[in-house]
Amino acid sequence: MVLRPAETDADLDAWRRVRMAVVPNERTQTVDEMRSAAGPEQLMLLAEMDGAVVGAGYADRSMIAGQGSLSPRVLPASRRRGVGTALLRELADHVESLGFDRAGSMVDDAGSLAFAQRFGFREVDRDVEQVRTIGEEAWPEVPQGIEIVSVAHDPELSSRTYHELAAEALQDFALDIPLKVSLDDWKREWLSWPEGSFVALVNGEIVGCAGLLKDDDRPDRAENSLTAVRRDWRRRGLASLLKRMTIAWAAENGVRELYTWTQTGNVGMRAVNEKLGYATRSVGIRVRGRLPLPR
Repeated sequence: MVLRPAETDADLDAWRRVRMAVVPNERTQTVDEMRSAAGPEQLMLLAEMDGAVVGAGYADRSMIAGQGSLSPRVLPASRRRGVGTALLRELADHVESLGFDRAGSMVDDAGSLAFAQRFGFREVDRDVEQVRTIGEEAWPEVPQGIEIVSVAHDPELSSRTYHELAAEALQDFALDIPLKVSLDDWKREWLSWPEGSFVALVNGEIVGCAGLLKDDDRPDRAENSLTAVRRDWRRRGLASLLKRMTIAWAAENGVRELYTWTQTGNVGMRAVNEKLGYATRSVGIRVRGRLPLPR
C-alpha cells in the first residue's frame, strides 16, 4: 500500500470520488473549490493498492476551536486491509505537527465508531440529517416591515451577514466547544451560492439569513446552509419564513431535494424543519481523540 499527497487535478478528482462513494448523500466540493479552500496547513492523501486508489484522507485545523480535524475514508471493497489505520495514523501525525493535542472527526455507522474507539476517540455529540422533497412550492408572504433580499443582488451582503449576524449565531451552536469561522471560511463554505441565499432586513439591519449550497455533481439537490436569526428577533417565525424562501427558490431552479444538518441540542431548528416537511434520514456521530494516537 502507498500513501501519497493528492496534488494534481487528477489526484483531487480521485480524492473526491472516494468521498462521493463513501458519503453519497452529501455534496462534495469540486476540484476548483478544493483548490480555493486549500491552505498551508491542509493535508490531503490518497491510498493506493496495486496502482488503484482505495482510500483518501483529509487533515487540517478545525473550525472547532483548539483542535485539528481529520477524515480517513476507505472504499467498502478495500476495508479491513489496514488502509484506514494507515490513513488515520498519517493524518493524526499531521494534526499533531500543527500543534494540536486532540483531533475531531465524524463517523456515521457502528463499524466506523468502533474503529475510531480503538484509537481512543470518544463520542462527543451527534448531528441529525433532515431531508425534504421539493415539489410545487409557493413563495411565502413577507410581513410588513421586513424586507427579504437575495444575496446575489448585493455583493456586500455576504460580508455584512457575517459581521452583523453569522459571527453571533455561530457562537450559539449547540456544541461543547465553540466554532471559530473566519470571514473567508464564511464566504467559501457557508455562503457560496448567493442566488439561493437570502437575508431579512429591518430598517436596513440584517436580522436573519438562510441559504443553499450548490451540488455540481447533483444539480437536483442542495444542502441548506446556515439559517440564523438575530437573538432579539427569534421566536417570531423569521427562521421559518427564510427557509420557505429557499424552498420556493429551489423549486423554481430545478432542485428536487434539500437536506440539512443540525446538532442534537438544536431542538428548535429541528422543530422548524419538521413543520416545513423535513424528515430525519440519518445521524452522524462526532468523535474526538487525544494525540498522539495510542500505538
